[in-house]
Amino acid sequence: MRFHTRKWVKPEDLNPNSTLFGGRLLAWIDEELALYSVIQLQNNKIVTKHMSEIDFVSSAKQGDIVEIGIDVIKFGNTSLILKCQVRNMMTRDIIITIDSITMVNLDVNGKPTPHGKTKIEYVKDRIND
Repeated sequence: MRFHTRKWVKPEDLNPNSTLFGGRLLAWIDEELALYSVIQLQNNKIVTKHMSEIDFVSSAKQGDIVEIGIDVIKFGNTSLILKCQVRNMMTRDIIITIDSITMVNLDVNGKPTPHGKTKIEYVKDRIND
């Protein structure tokens, strides 16, 4: 699992139990998945189509730093299927896991369109020397 982003849990991120609000965490995850997909598919028109079961394993509290990890499961014709894990950076405790998220590549009319990608690409591999 590659951990791409860190978020600091602040007072405005908390629920009435003084732990990280699940909706806030899901918003962070969805944004990170979208950014990752935009970079991989080289298209800024990406949508989240599906998320499998979301498993909240533990909580985070104010002051914790959480890391969002993403791995590619598969490149589809018009989609990118990912998995995600969020952990507490300091304790390494898993906070949430999502086994399958489908991100779809869209054309200018908002319709699914083939992306032509078959493997993970890194920015350094796209730069011509």
